[in-house]
Amino acid sequence: MSDSKFMHYFPWALMIVVAFIFLQSLPFKFSGHEETQIIFMTIGEWMNSIGLTAIGNIFSEYGGYIVGSLELIAVILLFVPKTRFYGALLGLGLMTGAIFFHLFTPLGVVRDIDDAGNTDGGVLFTMACIAWVSNAILGYLNRPKKS
Repeated sequence: MSDSKFMHYFPWALMIVVAFIFLQSLPFKFSGHEETQIIFMTIGEWMNSIGLTAIGNIFSEYGGYIVGSLELIAVILLFVPKTRFYGALLGLGLMTGAIFFHLFTPLGVVRDIDDAGNTDGGVLFTMACIAWVSNAILGYLNRPKKS
């Protein structure tokens, strides 16, 4: 494959990866699914434990809706050429937060997905890392050009 074809298709492949990762989680986030409740409750309780009570309570209650809405906006921005950089930047910020919460809070890399103690085996963390790298590359490729 020539370099020009690669550089045409590569960003599209990255956008599809990010869109898949972000969009497949929306039904869980917007329906108040048990898995989503566990994630955002865990993070909210951690925030409360470090003195961020107001933010922790909001995050526990509405975090899934807020993050899901921002992920949807990021995907829309990614598929509009003029806003692709901003979609990648928003996605990068969201995934930086996700990776932070997985690594530095009780959420953990391998996290519980239900009250029975079943885990995801680290799948959500891995997907956050893949989305982070994809958004970082997309942001770089679509960075504003200096005139």
